[in-house]
Amino acid sequence: MIRLLHLEDDPDILEISQMALQMTGAFELLQCATGDDAIARAGAFAPNALLLDVMVPGASGPDVLRALRKLPGLQEVPAIFMTARVQPSEVQDLLDQGAVAVIAKPFDPMSLGPQILAAIEDARTGQETAPQGV
Repeated sequence: MIRLLHLEDDPDILEISQMALQMTGAFELLQCATGDDAIARAGAFAPNALLLDVMVPGASGPDVLRALRKLPGLQEVPAIFMTARVQPSEVQDLLDQGAVAVIAKPFDPMSLGPQILAAIEDARTGQETAPQGV
């Protein structure tokens, strides 16, 4: 079971993602609506993977990732960003900031779990995952 920390400020996306990811049976999910909440709860949850919205109030997804990387045990946890901003330069910037993959919004709920699992596997084998849904 993969412990996935999901940061998303949109309640509809949180709900859709939760249903989609629970259907796979592969994830234990901790959802947070703010970066501060994600940072505060990450240590105790000890996620195996991170799914971070890029644009959240108060701090960007990359800001949250930098803060999470400072916590014990989270330096190497695969991070996946979700964003509607998927121009090649924007995607490359997110990859350069430590993401193993970028999933485009809007996303297909039925393929969300498999996309995350593929990105995690690619991270384990050292491959870079191309943007999904672009």
